[in-house]
Amino acid sequence: MVVEGKARDIRWTVVAAGCYSISISTNQSSSWCNRQTDDDGNAVEVGLSKDDLREFPQILFLLRQNAVLKSMEFREVEWEPEGIKNLCWILENGTVNRLILHKNKFDEHGRRELKASLGKSKCIREMVWFESGIRGSEGVEFIAEALMENTSLEELELRQNSIESKGVEMLSRMIQVNSSLKLLKFYFSRIVASTPLIYAVLQSNRSLEMHLWSKVEGENDSKMVEFIPASGLLRVLNMDFSSSSRVVSSLGENSTIRILDLTGIQLKSQSVKELRKVLEQNQTLKEMNLSKTGLTDKGIVHIAAGLFRNKSLEKLFLHGNSFSGFGVSHLLCPLSKFSLQQKQANISLKTVTFGGRRTKIGRDGLKALLTLLKTNETLNFLGIYDDNSLSSESMVKIFKSLEGNVTLKQLSIQGCKGVKGEPLLEAIIELMNVNSTIENIDLARTPLDTSGRTQAIYQRLNPTEISKLDADYLDDMPMVMVKTCHVFVCGDEFAGKSTICSSISQSILSPKVNWFDQLRVLVNTVNQAIEAPGIKIRTIIDTETRIMMWNLAGHHEMYSTHHVMFPGHGTASQFLIICSLFRKPSNIEPKSPSEIEEELECWLEFIQWNSRRARQSCMLPVVTMVLTHCDKINQIPHFLQSTISRIHNMRNKFSGLLDCHPTIFTVDSRLTESVSELSHHIRKTSRAIIKRVPQVYQYVMDMIELLSGWRRRNRNKPVMKWEEFAELCQTRIPSLRIHSRNGNKNKVETRRREAAKSLHRIGEVIYFDDLVFLILDHQWFHSELLTKLKAVDATTESSGENSGFISQSELEKILTKSLQIRVPGTGLNIMEILKANDLIQIMLKMEICYKQYPLDPDSPLLFPSNLEKNKLREQRWPLNTPECKYVGRRLQSDDINHRFFTTGFFPHLQVHLYNKIMGLKKYLGAFFSLEKHIFKININGIYIWIEIGRHYCIDLLACSIKSQTEMLRVMEQVIIPEIYKFCSGIRFRESAIRSDCVRILIPFEHRRTQCVSLQNLKQALLALPADSMYDYQHSWDPVTDSKKNIILGHGFDFARDMLSDDGFREVISSRYNDMYNLALELQVPEASSQDPPSTAKDEVKISVEPTLVGLAKGVEAVLQRLNIIQQEIRDIKQEIQGMRYYEHNLLMQLHNTMQHLVNFNIQLEEKKVPNIFYFVRTENFSRRLVTSIISGMTALRLHMMCEYKQEMHVVEDQIGCEVMQIDNVTVKTLAPYMTAFMKLVTFALKIGAHLASGMGEMIPDLSREVSHLIESSSPPLYAALGAGAVGSAAATRYRKGSSDTKSDIESAQQWLLSFLKEQGCSTGKEIAEKFGLWRVRYRNDGQIAWICRRHMLTRGHEIIELPI
Repeated sequence: MVVEGKARDIRWTVVAAGCYSISISTNQSSSWCNRQTDDDGNAVEVGLSKDDLREFPQILFLLRQNAVLKSMEFREVEWEPEGIKNLCWILENGTVNRLILHKNKFDEHGRRELKASLGKSKCIREMVWFESGIRGSEGVEFIAEALMENTSLEELELRQNSIESKGVEMLSRMIQVNSSLKLLKFYFSRIVASTPLIYAVLQSNRSLEMHLWSKVEGENDSKMVEFIPASGLLRVLNMDFSSSSRVVSSLGENSTIRILDLTGIQLKSQSVKELRKVLEQNQTLKEMNLSKTGLTDKGIVHIAAGLFRNKSLEKLFLHGNSFSGFGVSHLLCPLSKFSLQQKQANISLKTVTFGGRRTKIGRDGLKALLTLLKTNETLNFLGIYDDNSLSSESMVKIFKSLEGNVTLKQLSIQGCKGVKGEPLLEAIIELMNVNSTIENIDLARTPLDTSGRTQAIYQRLNPTEISKLDADYLDDMPMVMVKTCHVFVCGDEFAGKSTICSSISQSILSPKVNWFDQLRVLVNTVNQAIEAPGIKIRTIIDTETRIMMWNLAGHHEMYSTHHVMFPGHGTASQFLIICSLFRKPSNIEPKSPSEIEEELECWLEFIQWNSRRARQSCMLPVVTMVLTHCDKINQIPHFLQSTISRIHNMRNKFSGLLDCHPTIFTVDSRLTESVSELSHHIRKTSRAIIKRVPQVYQYVMDMIELLSGWRRRNRNKPVMKWEEFAELCQTRIPSLRIHSRNGNKNKVETRRREAAKSLHRIGEVIYFDDLVFLILDHQWFHSELLTKLKAVDATTESSGENSGFISQSELEKILTKSLQIRVPGTGLNIMEILKANDLIQIMLKMEICYKQYPLDPDSPLLFPSNLEKNKLREQRWPLNTPECKYVGRRLQSDDINHRFFTTGFFPHLQVHLYNKIMGLKKYLGAFFSLEKHIFKININGIYIWIEIGRHYCIDLLACSIKSQTEMLRVMEQVIIPEIYKFCSGIRFRESAIRSDCVRILIPFEHRRTQCVSLQNLKQALLALPADSMYDYQHSWDPVTDSKKNIILGHGFDFARDMLSDDGFREVISSRYNDMYNLALELQVPEASSQDPPSTAKDEVKISVEPTLVGLAKGVEAVLQRLNIIQQEIRDIKQEIQGMRYYEHNLLMQLHNTMQHLVNFNIQLEEKKVPNIFYFVRTENFSRRLVTSIISGMTALRLHMMCEYKQEMHVVEDQIGCEVMQIDNVTVKTLAPYMTAFMKLVTFALKIGAHLASGMGEMIPDLSREVSHLIESSSPPLYAALGAGAVGSAAATRYRKGSSDTKSDIESAQQWLLSFLKEQGCSTGKEIAEKFGLWRVRYRNDGQIAWICRRHMLTRGHEIIELPI
């Protein structure tokens, strides 16, 4: 309704409207009022002419009486005192939560009044200013000051291109104070002006949504930055170099950003360095997009260095940049492994892309890429875009290397020019034949795609669930949601699984019945006592959803068969992990938080390994954790809070593998009321899962109802023969019916088998292609049938010795005799339902036994569980010649409760290993022999015995005339991986067994202590100098029996034999990496950005300047030469020899630099005092080296080193001088010197130099101070030595250059001279008494040094004493 006329009429119209929203505009040609009505009420628009402006204050006064007013908008209003007064009253006392000011004008008084009202307002939620008098810092100041006091405003928009730097600083301070703001929309005059505001938001970890625009020359307003806290996205769209560097630097400690998008922002050196720090420090960043940011090789090196320490980033996009194969090799290094024993440095990254017209991958990049594809264990998506440098032959190599990759799911090579040719097409087809993990290969815009030859590839990659044979009738068939959700209840014994299943069922079915709880608990207790252990399945109908509770209580012996029932892709299912807060069985003593954490983590790993991974379009396994017996724990809530906190931290390890619900439920499983919240969660989650999983064809759901009806008509039989299933399809399912005699029977038969597979996939039946029946009752199959089949005594009385083998005919007789057992609820026994031959096929499928000759249908069967231990015959190796070599490995379980090491574990493992090894074509000639607790294999002349021990470990012993490396390769590539897969995520600790114990086959109980952890062995090697590594021996204690008789005396094994060539090369590689990382710590200055990146092929000239910076450059040169040599060496001894040579080179350069320090500024008092000094503090009767000094330190002693060239060392029994207290002047003078000196000490310790002689035992554990040094690939022993060798300022000193270093050393020497004079120790005699040093001159070069008595005696012919 529009009203025109006098302002007074309009005023009363506004009052009568009772509006919730009003918009007032002035400077109109005539006055008018427009009222509109919507769901929220009346919205009024008012226009006032210049003649009626006097009515404006009156309208505002009337609005003070409106109790429903929520929004006010004012356009082109010049505010006068009376209008400001009414507006302020409304803001302070009214209900308005939205204020919009469009081209308004305020005088000084109006600003002051409005500022006070905004600070007091409790209702205002949103405020928009558009060109309303806030130009310059003064306008922004009054808004910032007002919002510092306001506690209600959530959204602020300043649409004005006049906010300058000073105004931004005020807004930044306001943001740090105001905690209510949730959304900012600002417009700036310049890009750089916004930087302080962005920095303030990110640095303070505010969940404050930002949208920032700026004015760009020749263009309209351009968006610069957007930050959306809900998704954690920070996108930078337009920013200069300095601003981008400051923004990136604020992300190190930020916890709100999960996605960082810098696409198209040109990053310079400083920004890339800040990105490296972000990768090292940030623990929440999941995705980083750096495409088209101008990154070169040097930038990629920084990114790669950050990836080594990053543990959270999952996606990294780098395409469209300009780096070479050198950069690619560095980028992929943390994602690759270079030996079997090495751990992958970065295990969080799942997606990586790179490439572009300006990226030259080349030979070095291809080599790194092939290593990545062969060894990486975590990458899911790899993208190489628009590459011109890789040839068709290189692409063939890439696809060949993918044949053994089991993790990569998607490969994108769109736009790559080398994707062409028949060999490449054949390689892709072969990859799809042997690798089932690959789900998608993107070949868009490649020559292969433009030629139209990719259609066959895409059809192979995206097959339908049903064969193409079925397309003619499935195209029009409706799809429906599944109606059943499977809930698997896991947990240790006495956790309360059965009780909680009963309570949940009662809670869902009868939520209002509480008086029945006590009686039900009593009945359940009796039932649990008389029922046989095994899987119990309880079906709960919740409206249209069917929830099947799978209670795995008492089913520990059958854990190895859970892959049969656990869900595949497309199955609606979830898991409940039940954990008792008390130890079993008395439930009196509570478990510690670490015990609960370990138990839950073990079950999470079990679920992860046993759940067949869904396709990428499907969901991860959903897991909920429940703590029971909480009724007894209420007295100590702090304990419960600590436990839940640890569980939340542990849950993060399974991010991306399992979908763990964030809530940890604590219940009393006996009471329905206590589990009601958990029951509601299960119902809600089940419905959500059913909506998310893929739909199925309607005929599958119809088949479920038909199978249920068939069971009712056939005495509830748990098994359906294939003929009966085919008959049911023929009579009841038109789409699975043969319509005529000439119909395609093979086609219909294929459809029926696909229908059975679909029912198997969604968990309704158990069906395998080679079985001629369907299992309709999971509970009966797992709890009754498999339990009885495993318990069958497959031994015959006729055989004098039990070899474990039995003929199929004899086994059929035993089964017929022993399984005449009634199936509950049917009135039939097992043999009336299944034939004996069917039962044998089930036993083979479940790996209870195996055939002696797999291709013979009548082959004898072996049951490892029925083998008897051979107590008469002594165990011996088939080979016993001097050329034989022996090696052993132990896999020790880290599972505290050992819940999976049941009596049936090893027999099942024996059958599993036999089937897997026999399935490998290259090991068709392998021979097997089984005994109780022992599995013997002969693979190509390598005899391997696998034995399970009493202490939950598995020993692998090997004997052969072949090398230890060949034997270990068979273990590590064939046997150990299969053990890991079979053991469902059990964590093992791998150790090496003493070779003499393997040679004479000492029984397990005596060789239990004769093993050493492989990790400890490698650390011991890395602690040695290079020339001692090859001949290092590990010593063994003697082996004695229970009567203290010596079975095997002292002995030793070479570490190189226990590790094999591959493991030893890994140690050497770690040493190389350690030297490289140490050189990086010296902060080598970067070259000009115009210089091309150096490669290993460039000529390297070693010219070392005798300064600290010169040492760093020398190290860089030596490392470049080391890369050249490393590519050429082939033998381990050559590698060690090369490493010794380069360690010697580094050592000589170190001594040259130290000699320069000794003789620095020789004119200073004619070097009347020594130059190399250090401080020591006495702690617990031992000396500890002081690595950094702070003001106020007391009780220090100053010591000096012997300065003899190339043999500098600590002087034993040196008295030294006491330093009573360190003041600020001393700290300022000595801190730089100590930083430089400790750098050199660290380097000396790393390469075993004489400089550190006698200092190792004084190094304290300062790992916290120097974590940036020791978190590299250095082993823990090196870390302990290097920890105390760097001062707090070590990270920045080398950037200043050699001139600052000279000044630092000069100041330190001057301080030392003054200190010794104060102590009365300035003459040669006094220095000799306190420090054991004498002043000498070298005969050959005339240089002066202070040396110890030992060098005075042994090197007297090289020196001349110069007394003072």
